[in-house]
Amino acid sequence: MRGSADVNFTMLWGNPNNIGRDRSGCKRFHLSPNIRIFLSMNPFPGKVALVHDWLVGMRGGEKVLEVLCELFPHATLFTLVHRAGSVAASIERLPIRTSFIQHLPFGRSHYRYFLPLFPYAAEGLDVREFDLVISSSHAAAKGARVREGALHVCYCHSPMRYIWDQYEQYFGAGRAPLAVRKGMNYFLAGLRRWDVETAKDVRHFIANSRAVQARILKIYGRESTVIYPPVDVSSFELSLKDDGYFLAVSALVPYKRLDVAIDAFNRLRKRLVIVGSGPEERALRAVAGGTIEFTGWVDERELKRYYGGCRALIFPGVEDFGIVPVEAMACGKPVIALAKGGALETVVDGKTGVFFSDQTPESLAHAVNQFEKIKFDGHAMRVHASQFNKEICKNRLSALIDSVSGVAASN
Repeated sequence: MRGSADVNFTMLWGNPNNIGRDRSGCKRFHLSPNIRIFLSMNPFPGKVALVHDWLVGMRGGEKVLEVLCELFPHATLFTLVHRAGSVAASIERLPIRTSFIQHLPFGRSHYRYFLPLFPYAAEGLDVREFDLVISSSHAAAKGARVREGALHVCYCHSPMRYIWDQYEQYFGAGRAPLAVRKGMNYFLAGLRRWDVETAKDVRHFIANSRAVQARILKIYGRESTVIYPPVDVSSFELSLKDDGYFLAVSALVPYKRLDVAIDAFNRLRKRLVIVGSGPEERALRAVAGGTIEFTGWVDERELKRYYGGCRALIFPGVEDFGIVPVEAMACGKPVIALAKGGALETVVDGKTGVFFSDQTPESLAHAVNQFEKIKFDGHAMRVHASQFNKEICKNRLSALIDSVSGVAASN
């Protein structure tokens, strides 16, 4: 079953050129009468299920899920693994059903080790009693069992990255032990078949960027609608401070390529603060010089303080979209980013940041030196970031779900 073409959002939620601004300079879209009617209607009349890969922290995917939970406050939430208290209250308050991985030894802490079991775990999330199923998926969530005739909409953060475009970064030589690499080689073909096959049960795909839209078409042979993830731009304050450090905010996992950033800043002998944690932390600390600082994950207030004091954000990985650069720009901070993936859709070279072309320390170091020669306008960066505001994402999701279901989502 192929997905429908892009929805005409102008009719549904308003002309994107019809924009006003709030006191902080953020853009505010004026909603069309149609969408105002949609948002005042009753909730979806049938039973609604939300499916998310895992609930272990508030990253980009969970911010999309949070919007879905606000649109469907009476939904039931399904997930492979849930660490209680790890996500926003608007997510935690929903009834949450988990897979068998939740109850395996180390299932909640080392769930990625059970990758070959993800298809079984996802299919064990039985959502056949529900009329509308919305999956938020970058791994296995779209594989939940949906009954025939039910509507399945998938917000796809990416086709399963571990088995497609980032396979070598997770399981290549030097990235994983020999036994793990051999095991994954054995399971790889089956996992890919399952991933493609379960895409057929999705009525409509939503992609979080044009980069992911192209990936969905290439791997699944499906069309999709692009709706950018939400960024709560208004919660960030414009900062003109410069405390002399560069900043990276990231999970410490292979594809984020923090090793490139550390190598570059070791050579530059400039201060780099890394906010985040993950399985690569020990290896990254081992190669970090005296100008590199690790903070681990910090709370939202502390993160905003780091954004406000930095000179620029360093973004060395290939991201599907990348909420962190938008958050930095909302604070009036430029982004030094690899010129690939979602960064090409959020960063404007020379205006809101600087691109580097090769994922190497040399290329990044050159971009940092180029950055030093440019004067950036913090106010202009904040206005640019406002086009990715949470309100816009929420309205587009509501309009699209209404358009493919024939019934409005609840606000």
